[in-house]
Amino acid sequence: MVIVSRHRRAVSIFERASAVHRLFDIMRVTWLGFWAAVATIILFVPMTAAGLLSRTGNLAFNISRIWAYFVLGVSFVRCEIMNGKHIRKGTSYIIVSNHQSLFDILALVTTLGVQFRWIIKREILRVPLFGYALYASRNIFIDRTDTARAIESINRGFDRLPEGVSVMVFPEGTRSTDGRIRPFKKGGFFPAVLRNISVLPVTINGSRRVLPKGSLAVRSGKIQVVIGDPIDAGEYTVTTLDELIERTRRTIMDNFDPAYGEPARREAGWFTGAGGQRPAGRENLQ
Repeated sequence: MVIVSRHRRAVSIFERASAVHRLFDIMRVTWLGFWAAVATIILFVPMTAAGLLSRTGNLAFNISRIWAYFVLGVSFVRCEIMNGKHIRKGTSYIIVSNHQSLFDILALVTTLGVQFRWIIKREILRVPLFGYALYASRNIFIDRTDTARAIESINRGFDRLPEGVSVMVFPEGTRSTDGRIRPFKKGGFFPAVLRNISVLPVTINGSRRVLPKGSLAVRSGKIQVVIGDPIDAGEYTVTTLDELIERTRRTIMDNFDPAYGEPARREAGWFTGAGGQRPAGRENLQ
């Protein structure tokens, strides 16, 4: 009877703790959703107008950076950049990064300090006005169901880019669900070789603890953006493309720290809470 009683008390305590965590998650989602909506409403018109009227898309990108700073602020998320000296201002890159969280986008926009455009799935073009604004801002749209057409779209997109503007690629294709860095797809590397554009390897640490895939509850914390040495794509050809991909992936993995931000997460206040899985260790990232 004593054992049964203790078991029931333990279950009751666990259920109450789970209920508290769920309540905190709801509070986090509501908090961020409200402020993100406010920022979007305020900045949507000027950002759309900038995309439609600007010949370069640079102004629209700068406005989106304001939005990113705001969302990071109300989420109590801090970002830092390491080895920023590797980035040469005014130089175009194919920026290649691992992808752990939606907050990767905010971290990159606010830390890199350069103008870049995204490779975006073509379906976004169907969104009235907003889709055209993204197109007018010189972002690149691709059909992910057809590799040949995707590469053709990327080439056309590069022809529209202003001088000195880079392109951001998440070569894993989607966010990691378990913290491992997945194999890289080839699409973003073809223009690097064909147009002799240097590849800039970028590693993002800590974003999965802030907002893992499948969750809406943002947790306060830190995100680190680590810049690797630029890779001269002129040293490679289409036939040696796999070597360029492997070298880029290895550089990103070498700078990947699965434990980044963990102490801060344990010590943070009410906005942190529990949840999210521990990423795979460095030895399991292959």
